[in-house]
Amino acid sequence: MDIRIRPRLIPSATGTKDLQMVEIVLRVLTRPDMTMLQTIFRNLGTDYDERVLPSITNEVLKAVVAQYNAEELLTKRDQVSEKIRLSLLKRAKDFNLIIEDVAITHLQFGVEFSRAIEQKQVAEQEAERAKYVVLKADQERKAAIVKAEGESESARLISEATRQAGTGLIELRRIEAAKEIAAALGKSRNVSYLPSGNNMLFGINSNS
Repeated sequence: MDIRIRPRLIPSATGTKDLQMVEIVLRVLTRPDMTMLQTIFRNLGTDYDERVLPSITNEVLKAVVAQYNAEELLTKRDQVSEKIRLSLLKRAKDFNLIIEDVAITHLQFGVEFSRAIEQKQVAEQEAERAKYVVLKADQERKAAIVKAEGESESARLISEATRQAGTGLIELRRIEAAKEIAAALGKSRNVSYLPSGNNMLFGINSNS
């Protein structure tokens, strides 16, 4: 009698809480209880796993899956798998079998539900994209308002300063600009500054 751990893939078609059909394939690792080998052989024979596992696995799957709706089978897959494992572990003890591990290897819904899930995912992606576009436009609008307010305040301050200082401020700005130009030209080897009454600048050819 083979007492090694045996892996089996057991398919099952069952219904969810919201009446969606789902195809599940369960991978089960099982072995016989070493202390009950004679009982197992007498009641089930050497092909004990073949005679017991498919029926009790389908029984457990139908009972557990019926507690969840279709979407929960996807979002709570680990929880569902653990609940199946615990239920199958308890059921297998009735036949002196020990369940070592249980895992859902395949889970597929009907065509209509799969299409509905795909459409929902596309709609959610489009909604997120639209939300991003709206948020970006709102940020750009706020930035434009801040910039316009800053420019308006700057113009107001200049206007106020000009009103209070009269033409003196404008003349001061003109003199400062002239100084900056003279300083820049003074650094050039081809320009000479003649401090006459007209404050004239002459270009001098360095090659002559």
